[in-house]
Amino acid sequence: MEAKDRASAVPTTPRFGLGKQSSLAPDCEGGGGGGDTAAATAEDNGVMSFQLMYLAHSGNAEGIRELLDAGADPNFRDSDGRTALHIASCEGHPEVVELLLQRGAEGAVRTSGAARVATCYYWQPLADAMHYQNHDVIKILEKHGSKLKIAPMHVNNNREVPEYEIDPSDLDFTNSKDISKGTYQKATWRGIPVAVKKLDDDLIRDDDKVWFGGIPFSHCRQAFRNELDVLQLIRHPNVVQFLGAVTQSSPMMIVMEFMRKGDLRTHLTKKGALTPSYAVKLALDIARGMSYLHGHKPEAIIHRDLEPSNILRDDTGHLKVADFDLCKMLKWRRKIREERAITSPGNACRYVAPEVLRNEEYDTKVDVFSFALILQEVD
Repeated sequence: MEAKDRASAVPTTPRFGLGKQSSLAPDCEGGGGGGDTAAATAEDNGVMSFQLMYLAHSGNAEGIRELLDAGADPNFRDSDGRTALHIASCEGHPEVVELLLQRGAEGAVRTSGAARVATCYYWQPLADAMHYQNHDVIKILEKHGSKLKIAPMHVNNNREVPEYEIDPSDLDFTNSKDISKGTYQKATWRGIPVAVKKLDDDLIRDDDKVWFGGIPFSHCRQAFRNELDVLQLIRHPNVVQFLGAVTQSSPMMIVMEFMRKGDLRTHLTKKGALTPSYAVKLALDIARGMSYLHGHKPEAIIHRDLEPSNILRDDTGHLKVADFDLCKMLKWRRKIREERAITSPGNACRYVAPEVLRNEEYDTKVDVFSFALILQEVD
């Protein structure tokens, strides 16, 4: 048989189209193939594998047990990279999920194909269970060690690697510790102290949702990219300096200058009442940083999360605006509006302008509102 005939004789892995789709499927590109299996023939294996997918959709644990005893592969993947565990996690069948995990199903399966890895999260059952709020399934997956991982932003060739890319081996976390600015850790980069934010380490469970720096998990990868887009553009003495990022390997990271004197909230707590001249000095530092952001062209930058813990102190005691998780780029003389309500952890919400909380149109003036509340504390 010629090579062409042999290639055409190899069965392709079709797509299982029944039931809920993965929460991440709409953002993925390309298709991956299923892997080799241990079944006697490709045809028999294909039949058993899709029976497995169907039974996972319907929640038939007994039927799945019989198929697995007959040799079905618990990690069979269709052309979209989904397994029976993905299907059961989407549909919310805890008994099926428990059975599949006990029989060797992988809790964190990567998609195949370069295009898919470049554009998606690690396509995980845990992410799907969280998307559909299947809480019993979430507990089972986490009990078996499943953790959320997000795929790096791979490029097609070395020439496309961003100029700011940092080799993760150059980052030393040996004596790492959490910084008062919550989402960052202290590390060293080529001997220099830096503040590092790891994307997959900052996923925080909050009731029925998962957050990364205030962003729902399903949007956190795009938020990471948006933050990088902004950080590349800004350079000012009163804005924390962006040093680089890790985007070509996991976990992805943002590396910023290390502000050893902590944040303004901690400083105000320790300092107590301020003299008028010192209060004015602090206020001017914040105002200069925000004036630079609002005056940025061609698009103004709205911080949206301006509050004392997001304002850091350098070695000289000067203040710098930090944390651009929630920032927005705004075309001049226009307003924007959120698709969903903005929430902030703890007391930070008190600094958010009313129009943002009410999902109304807003502009740079929302930062002015936050700045005014900070002035009350500094004064």
